[in-house]
Amino acid sequence: MKRLLIMRRCEPIVRFTCCSVRYGECRRNHAASTGGYAIDGCREFIAEGEESTSGALKCAACGCHRSFHRRVQVYEVAWDYGSDTSSTE
Repeated sequence: MKRLLIMRRCEPIVRFTCCSVRYGECRRNHAASTGGYAIDGCREFIAEGEESTSGALKCAACGCHRSFHRRVQVYEVAWDYGSDTSSTE
């Protein structure tokens, strides 16, 4: 007689939610007009003014617009294994 054995494996449900966005190093090519390649070395975007002003989009370190800086999205990971009611204590 053959038996059928069914095994269940509890796999996590992974949810990614975007928590925040930050801007990294500047990627503006300052020598593009001469046909060369040179970046200024600005390591991180630092807003020149307060939020919701025109200064919030300009970098205080290099003077470039925020769009020249590398955009980094920081994600929050949530693992859900479900409820395990079969444990005996």
